[in-house]
Formats: sequence, structure tokens, C-alpha cells
Amino acid sequence: MKPTLFVLAAGMGSRYGGLKQLDGLGPNGETIMDYSIYDAIRGGFGKVVFVIRKDFEQDFRDKILSKYENHIPVELVFQDLNNLPEGFTCPADRVKPWGTNHAVLMGKGVINEPFAVINADDFYGRDSFAVLGKALSEMTGKTNDYCMIGYRVGNTLSESGSVARGVCGTDADGYLTTVVERTAIERIDGKVSFTDENGVMQTIEDNTPVSMNMWGFTPDYFEYSEADFKQFLTENMDNLKAEYFIPLLVNKLVNEGTAKVKVLDTTSKWFGVTYAADRQGVVDKIEALIASGEYPQKLF
Repeated sequence: MKPTLFVLAAGMGSRYGGLKQLDGLGPNGETIMDYSIYDAIRGGFGKVVFVIRKDFEQDFRDKILSKYENHIPVELVFQDLNNLPEGFTCPADRVKPWGTNHAVLMGKGVINEPFAVINADDFYGRDSFAVLGKALSEMTGKTNDYCMIGYRVGNTLSESGSVARGVCGTDADGYLTTVVERTAIERIDGKVSFTDENGVMQTIEDNTPVSMNMWGFTPDYFEYSEADFKQFLTENMDNLKAEYFIPLLVNKLVNEGTAKVKVLDTTSKWFGVTYAADRQGVVDKIEALIASGEYPQKLF
């Protein structure tokens, strides 16, 4: 059974001021997402599911989905503030979405096979999809046994400023033990550095794995998410800013010994537009990948 790629794109319209400006960074106006879909097809994925906001469904179908239709089956699901478990009602003054793991829950009705989760606007690279596609294709029928791509931190930095990353701890077998969110990571005097919670400057090895929100799950993850989301809502209903993130649940499942998560190494360099100044760098990097033969001039 081929794995499914689940693309978190519900934040998209707001961030780009409508889909019309969905940023074309490739030579023919390709978006970052186009490269992810292309790499997923090469990596053996059999279907793509997008989670978006209902209010830009038509725009999304016309401008985005139409591109992929002859290449891979695609489906849409919708993230909505009011889409909550029975017995819960969204506070009237909440505007912030419920977070990435709420978005993942929206796939429950349409995904019945091992699946990957990615952000729509991150460039993950060819090797990462090949590695994840292979791992997921071997997970059919399994439960409680997940994986994630652990990018080498040195391959994820921005030239324009510091970045926040989830730094991963692993055991001797390469399974995840912790994800610690570190803010203000940057290269100082050639070394990857950050300031810890005590204000002390720490350095880490270039190849330390970090999470860039590229996960591999089996469908049982939906059951855990549903149960845990109820718990989250019970505790956070009045906090209008609280968000239910994927690492919250992953950490919990790992810590209580319910599930294990294999951290998969990749040679891919991650890049994204963290700062406006990053945009040209991304355009240049894509051009360089095309020049080296990693991608064709025109994707679809």
C-alpha cells in the first residue's frame, strides 16, 4: 500500500493575503509546495491530502489542485475552528486556529494508510521524501511505531537571522527521546549556537537532528490525537492563544512509552522563507538544484 502525503495548508491564505500571491519561486512560477508534491511522487507516495480553510476552496481547486490532477490523486479536507469533538464549543472570541495536530485530525476520515505530514511552505528536498516514503511503505499494518525526518541542524539555518528549531534527543537505536524547542539558533564563529534557558551560550554539532515538522504516522495516530485533543480542550478552552501542536502529543506518547518514533537522517537541506530577505536565497537555491539536475526546469 502506497503511503499518503498530508499537507498542512490551512494557514496559507492568511499568510499570503489570499492564494493569488501564492509565491512562485521556481522558474515557471512553481511554489515550494509544487516541489514537495513532485518529490513525493518520486518517493513512492500514492495520494496527496491537503488540509485548507473552506473559504478558499474554489481558489485552491482552480489554481493548485488542477496542476496535480493527472499526476497523483488529490483530496481536500478542511480545518475549521468549530470542528471540535462532541460536547465542546469554540469560544466566540477565538480567532487563532487550534494548531497543527488539530489540522492532522481533519484527515481521519480519508486516510487509512501510513502517511507523512508536512508544512505547505517548507522546502524539504528530494532525499527526505525518498527516505520517508521508504520508511512509510514498510509501516503498513503496524501501530505505535512512527518516524520523523531529523534534519541536520546545520542544513536548516537562515543567513538572514536566528531560527527556532526542535532539537531532538535520540537513544542508541535512533529512536526519539525528547524534542526541545530552542529559539535563536544561529551560526556564530562557524559553530551552531543557541542560548539555553539559563542564558548560557551552548554550541551543538552540525549534524544534530532537528524536527522540521516532517512526520510519518500510521492511522492509529488519529485515535490518540482525538482522545488527547479532548484533554487539551478541557484544560485550555479559555486560553484563546493555546494551540494543539504535533510535538505535544508525540512527546507525550514517547514519554509514557505508548509509541516510539524513529528519527531518520536525511542529506537534504531544508529551506523556507522565514524572513522576507530569505526569498531571493530560496529562488537561487532552487535554480542551483535545477542546474545540478535534481529537478527539471518545469515540474508539471
